[in-house]
Amino acid sequence: MKFVSIIIGSKSDYSVMVECANTLDKFGVLHELIISSAHRSPERTHSYVKGAEERGSRVFICAAGMAAHLAGAVAALTIKPVIGVPMKGGAMDGMDAMLSTVQMPSGMPVATVAMGKAGAINSAYLAMQILSLEDNDLQVKLQEDRILKSKKVESDSADIEIKL
Repeated sequence: MKFVSIIIGSKSDYSVMVECANTLDKFGVLHELIISSAHRSPERTHSYVKGAEERGSRVFICAAGMAAHLAGAVAALTIKPVIGVPMKGGAMDGMDAMLSTVQMPSGMPVATVAMGKAGAINSAYLAMQILSLEDNDLQVKLQEDRILKSKKVESDSADIEIKL
């Protein structure tokens, strides 16, 4: 069974990262979601990553704020793709998390998306794009979604546009 693993650093991240889970649900992509901290529960994080890999996880999505070491800790434990979602909050309102997530040492990549709801949703889309490399049905769904998004722009414009 192939699935996406979503790991959030604390319960407060759930209100944003539920958007990631909902996006995966919309496309019928199996996923798990757990809370585990790189700092407060490192053994839990290690155990979950290793177990998820054995059970078929293909991509890990990690959301954390402040020092945001979760994605990096997971990247150190797997060669599967890791996507980091920096969370807002703390003294720097998420910029510290953004920098921690994006500044990974050579050989330990973490794909970093935006903060907030857009980042949560984009992490799901990026995970699905990775999965679609080996899943033609998912590839078709993503292509259809792009077409719908394009038509929505045209429709929205038609409602308000003024041309000379």
